[in-house]
Amino acid sequence: MTHAATLTLQGLSKSYGRVRALQPVCLDVPPGEFLVLLGPSGSGKSTLLNLIAGFDMPTTGTIALGTRDITRLPARKRNFGMVFQSYALFPHMSVADNVAYGLKVRGVGRGETAARVSGVLQSVRLETLARRRVHQLSGGQRQRVALARALVIDPSVVLMDEPLGALDRALRKELQMELRRLHRQHGRTTLFVTHDQREALALADRIVVMRDGAIEQAGSADDLYHAPRTPFVAGFIGDSNRLRGRCQWTVPGAGQGAGRARIAIDAVGGAVTAKVVGRAAVDAPMTVFLRPEQIRVSAAGEGAAGVKATVRERVFLGDLVGLRVETAGGQDLWVRGAASALAVTAEEVALSFDEQALIAFPNHEETDGHADDT
Repeated sequence: MTHAATLTLQGLSKSYGRVRALQPVCLDVPPGEFLVLLGPSGSGKSTLLNLIAGFDMPTTGTIALGTRDITRLPARKRNFGMVFQSYALFPHMSVADNVAYGLKVRGVGRGETAARVSGVLQSVRLETLARRRVHQLSGGQRQRVALARALVIDPSVVLMDEPLGALDRALRKELQMELRRLHRQHGRTTLFVTHDQREALALADRIVVMRDGAIEQAGSADDLYHAPRTPFVAGFIGDSNRLRGRCQWTVPGAGQGAGRARIAIDAVGGAVTAKVVGRAAVDAPMTVFLRPEQIRVSAAGEGAAGVKATVRERVFLGDLVGLRVETAGGQDLWVRGAASALAVTAEEVALSFDEQALIAFPNHEETDGHADDT
């Protein structure tokens, strides 16, 4: 199989009896893309990855690599590299022998095997640990061995199922950067499953957000963050405050563009003008999403403009500071920014924000995303 081939999923679904684990999915993954499948537990992302890997067979649909239909091809014949969260290494073997296992199964000669193992261990920076046993390695080193084992077979596609999930935060961030470096170096088409949206934002060329076995939205990190198409994506990608309101008037968007609406929000004691995704109607309930970093804070002196609020909690976030404030209307909001920008020591503050950054959805498109997180 060629590496320069598009992976194409057409109407791919999976049912277990009456339970539909994966709705029909259509997706093209161009050669060399680092694609992240992102979603909460039970969203169908691992089911989709297992179908692509050949560990399970779809109920409907096809999988093609370039012009070749591989839907019913056994996993061992797909030439896909797989990296698991649990490492799945052989404890009685050395690092080099673990990495060489896939080549041995394929009948590759000793000389070529040694050369390829040496090269891939160098690329993951483990060449000095080739003779060590797995139990002598740290968690991060073990995951690098698993990655080297996936790369050494010269795979058409690399599949990763929560590969960093068992690592501590610092090591996880280190290996995220390592994965990006290796992807730039090898250029393999990569599908990476995670439930961690920050990890997805750090790694992906493109993110596919999944929910209830279906694709909610696919796009770049910038698209998903600044132009979510559903309230679930707006609440799941990044952090948001949700403001409940009622539509006063609307201006439809031209063509496919989003319209705008004036929305009265009792909890902030006024109205805002926001971009609307979906069809809004006058007097209909709306939900407005406001990012914590989009809120500005100043001391609430006499005549101060903005929404009046009381600081209820301060949270130290390293290079950032988080504030939980309560507006006069009883709305809890999270504010986040640089310590210098949130240096206000007063308990009574005034809040302001750029209405151009607000995104609103009609309430019939409700979400259970994790909005309102710090």
